[in-house]
Amino acid sequence: MLRAMQRRSCLIALAGLPLAAAASPSQPAGLRFPADFGAHPQTRTEWWYITGSLQHAERLFGFQITFFRSATGVPADHPSRFAASQLVFAHAALSDIGGKRLRHDQRIARSGFGVADAAAGDTGLRLRDWRLEREASAAATPSRYRVGVTSRSAGFGFELALATDAPPLLQGDGGLSHKGPLPGETSRYYSQPQLDARGTVSLDGRALPVTGRAWLDHEWSDSFLPVGSVGWDWIGINLDNGGALTAFRLRRADGSSLYAGGSHRSAAGALRIFASDEVRFAPGRRWRSAASGATYPVEWSIESPAGQHRIRALLDAQELDSRASTGSVYWEGLSELLDENGAHVGRGYLEMTGYAGSLRV
Repeated sequence: MLRAMQRRSCLIALAGLPLAAAASPSQPAGLRFPADFGAHPQTRTEWWYITGSLQHAERLFGFQITFFRSATGVPADHPSRFAASQLVFAHAALSDIGGKRLRHDQRIARSGFGVADAAAGDTGLRLRDWRLEREASAAATPSRYRVGVTSRSAGFGFELALATDAPPLLQGDGGLSHKGPLPGETSRYYSQPQLDARGTVSLDGRALPVTGRAWLDHEWSDSFLPVGSVGWDWIGINLDNGGALTAFRLRRADGSSLYAGGSHRSAAGALRIFASDEVRFAPGRRWRSAASGATYPVEWSIESPAGQHRIRALLDAQELDSRASTGSVYWEGLSELLDENGAHVGRGYLEMTGYAGSLRV
């Protein structure tokens, strides 16, 4: 989801998430790994998005790191090394659930000069001392990642090793994910759920060993949100039984759904892709941000082919102000998934954009 949208489009407004992507009708839908783990500088916007839950003894944290790449329109072979063809953005956040505090930071730089880079061929992101790297491999599995973030201004950081032996989950039609009713409203999109996470979280200089589960999304696009949409609601949930649930909807100004989708992968690997009319979001309890004045539904009822579920935030105040980088304010935070009987069945992230103002194309 370039300026307001470029979020995760250079948005979330420039840099969010589901957004529209991709490819000309002549391009095949299937993705190719390991090449598609890397950057696609020929497309307009792209992001790598990692979220998860981390445990230190009885203390629970949520973490998020997102790298965005945005093409500027300057040719890569431009004779001036100061005329950057790519911009790199990054958002990082740590939710201390017991302490009821969200810490976050953001960065932006043009590519090159040893400051920022989004590598092609395999995952390799760097923005100053923030990084996300995949262990070089000629195959799609297993995948091993290293992520490192330090924010001195916000007093937090994390150093994590992430690993999975499962293949990438191809969203949509073999990785071609529809974000609207028209043929061009698509993105290239895969996920890597159920990542084993191990490492340390740093709070005000104190390092805490942590373990947990994480989720990675990688999406790239040449398109924007479909006409009439003001934002989106999205969940990526690691299920307790080893499965994974994705659901999203693009939302009109009146709160109704313009388009929806998602997927469910069982622990055994069986994949079910959801059609737009199979996913329904119904808002529940709301929370108002004193900082932005925006009101967010922090509980939702979600109906999909995977069943009836309720998602609820584990901390209401998980709003991120990214106006210093991608130009938007959005809500993104650790949440738990409940089944129709109210039993806990998973944990992951809920993201909501367009509540503090419509995303601007």
